[in-house]
Amino acid sequence: MDKIQAFGKNITSSISPFAARTQQYVKEQLGNADDKTELPPDYIELEKRVDALKQVHQKLLQVTSQYTNEAYDYPPNIRESFNDLGRTITDKVNLLSHATSPAEAQAALTAPPSAKPQPKTFPHAIARASLAGSQLLNQSHPSGTEDPLATALEKYALASEKVGEARLAQDQAIQQRFLAGWSTTLNTNLMFATRARRGVENARLGLDATKSKQKGGKGEEEMPISDELRAEIERKEDDFVNVTEEAVGVMKNVLDTPEPLRNLADLIAAQLEYHKKAYEILSELAPVVDGLQVEQEASYRKSRDGS
Repeated sequence: MDKIQAFGKNITSSISPFAARTQQYVKEQLGNADDKTELPPDYIELEKRVDALKQVHQKLLQVTSQYTNEAYDYPPNIRESFNDLGRTITDKVNLLSHATSPAEAQAALTAPPSAKPQPKTFPHAIARASLAGSQLLNQSHPSGTEDPLATALEKYALASEKVGEARLAQDQAIQQRFLAGWSTTLNTNLMFATRARRGVENARLGLDATKSKQKGGKGEEEMPISDELRAEIERKEDDFVNVTEEAVGVMKNVLDTPEPLRNLADLIAAQLEYHKKAYEILSELAPVVDGLQVEQEASYRKSRDGS
């Protein structure tokens, strides 16, 4: 019987504070609470800053999480077969260079996959379409001569594949150096701050619920306070001060950490590296294609003049 009574007391002691806090919260929401312990202005300011930081993380992660989706820039209107995605552009060009007939050339384009399917990115899709177009032109062109457009498309295909690989490298870097860091801040650091603030709110509700025992209801005069109640109020005031100071420390740590800005710098660096590589690849290709265009135009004018 003593064990049952002790168990009942333990349950009552664990439920009562929660019930008191809940009752106090409901009274405040209904406007039936006399006094509400005010939080320090500096604390309230920290709460606003933490809320703003949380919203910033949520908004930017909502957008940048696309970097985890390989096909975020893949055209939705195209349909590519399993064979289309079977080999890299470089592999196909090498196979085509050894083809001695249209049949062998077609077989090279549809060769069985050598590894996993090729990436579904916009640059890779451009590369595959360009190489397919180059081969179509070569098949219809008189033997023994080269079609300038076919040659340019093949070179463009190889360059586009390189751009696509650079984009994938960018995405990987952003996942590792930005998304991981900002997700940790949101799901760990800011979560700790939220938990600390919840502790402050619970302590305040518990304190105000205890203080309300001095009164029978809103607007009523205070009843004489007992020594036991005074001691309980002082203890809960001390608890409130302690958890508030702890929460201030947690929130300041979240706000002062350099990680979010460092992660943002890494995001920008990854984007810069990608665009730099794309610029270098296309800068190398452009004069080659320009040269083919100049040669074709000169040949075209010559044929017109001759006729």
